[in-house]
Amino acid sequence: MIHQLIFAHPRPGMSEADFQNYWINFHAVHYASKIPQIKRYLIDSRIPFGVEPADPLFSGVAEIWLENETAQIASLQSKEFLAGARLDEPNWAAFWRTVGLDTTAHVLLEAKPPQRDSKMVKLLVLVKRKSGMPLEKFRELMLADMAVKVIKLPGLRRYLQCHVRDGFYAIGESILDCVSQLWFDDLASLETALKSPEYQNFVLPQFEHLFETKYIHQMVTTETWIIGPDFR
Repeated sequence: MIHQLIFAHPRPGMSEADFQNYWINFHAVHYASKIPQIKRYLIDSRIPFGVEPADPLFSGVAEIWLENETAQIASLQSKEFLAGARLDEPNWAAFWRTVGLDTTAHVLLEAKPPQRDSKMVKLLVLVKRKSGMPLEKFRELMLADMAVKVIKLPGLRRYLQCHVRDGFYAIGESILDCVSQLWFDDLASLETALKSPEYQNFVLPQFEHLFETKYIHQMVTTETWIIGPDFR
């Protein structure tokens, strides 16, 4: 199963609120959800958290589940994509700032399955591995050492690591290597976790060891299910 992540930014002149509203209530409903090969479809909307840049890197993320590469190619050749979703993109998204990643998701903690009406917040951590570190070694350390430490964070409800698939390294380096997803009940619970000894003393020190720190990007989001969480 391909767990595709598409990070998007509003087109010039569109506010973040209008961008998110258009994506969820118009583009997703009338275009993207019509692509028959998509098995599940979720939109993560960025919400303010902590100190932020004046122009956030991304304002939302599409999470799309596809059966395999054959289904993915078919989706990109479908009339629903070519004559629908693709044509609508310039109406709301700055497509030159869009980043798409095909990943394999590893569920490392799941207190309960995803809920369509969930009110939890989700922290996304986008990273590039340390220069010179072999990709397989990075994946091994993330799924073992890092995962063991993250799972101990207070209030953590669900935890995924989405590792970029091998195809993104066929002719060079992928722009990113992994996107971690951490769910908490609310912003207060997330703040507590980030201030905890478990995070400050054990998780945070791993950042300089594993990642190129200038390429670490974090965003906090809420979820809106378009298709799912049950697969269609």
